[in-house]
Amino acid sequence: MALAGAAVVVTGGGSGIGAALAARFAAGGARVVVNDLDEGAARAVAERVGGYACPGDAADPDAVADLVARARHHLGGIDLFCANAGVAPGGGPDAGDEAWALAWRVNVMSHVHAVRELLPDWLARGRGRLLVTVSAAGLLTMLGRAPYPVTKHAALAHAEWLRATYAHRGVTVQALCPQGVRTPMLAGADGPARELLDATAVTPEQVADSVVEALADDRFLVLPHPEVATWYARRAADPDRWLRAMNRMQREVERGRDG
Repeated sequence: MALAGAAVVVTGGGSGIGAALAARFAAGGARVVVNDLDEGAARAVAERVGGYACPGDAADPDAVADLVARARHHLGGIDLFCANAGVAPGGGPDAGDEAWALAWRVNVMSHVHAVRELLPDWLARGRGRLLVTVSAAGLLTMLGRAPYPVTKHAALAHAEWLRATYAHRGVTVQALCPQGVRTPMLAGADGPARELLDATAVTPEQVADSVVEALADDRFLVLPHPEVATWYARRAADPDRWLRAMNRMQREVERGRDG
């Protein structure tokens, strides 16, 4: 996919990966619509990259319908939709229903709502591209917080289904699966997640560079941390061994915390 002249929408574009994507796309000549729940952040990024701000809740179906309609009006169509908004509530079995509902609503249903609005036009045109920010947690799981990896697994499954169902009709779906990224989400993490991810965390700009590389060859999995591919293969080849290793890591974290 060529960025020059492309019409692009980025949700969760007010900070972190989303802001870096918006900047990288704009630098490549794309026309960018920046969406974020934080109106001020969306407008600041849009102004910085020469884009168009369209604040709103990427997990609300009415707001998504409005976002897609306004983006089409402003851009004349949508070539690439980056479903990047996400949340990471804490907790395991103790996580409340509200935390689970929020994670499901933002990490999964925001993608469902977007596809409902985007797909008819893309199928009619015979082309369109969806980039879903999943996380390596959707491929491998993550210690500490339960709602995040569980809903990211679901987001990956949705992206896989879309790719398998519509690839021959010109709709390209890609899943962005970084590990730690130096964003406000990682900065606000606690417990095992922060301890395990911080050492190898990359910048949002590095993630954006990986995305641009992946747009050139249409690969499904976009992996800013290449080692994730090896771990994903090992997990699939021997799930029991993989889970034993994850549990060993959990025990090490607990010993370190207790010590």
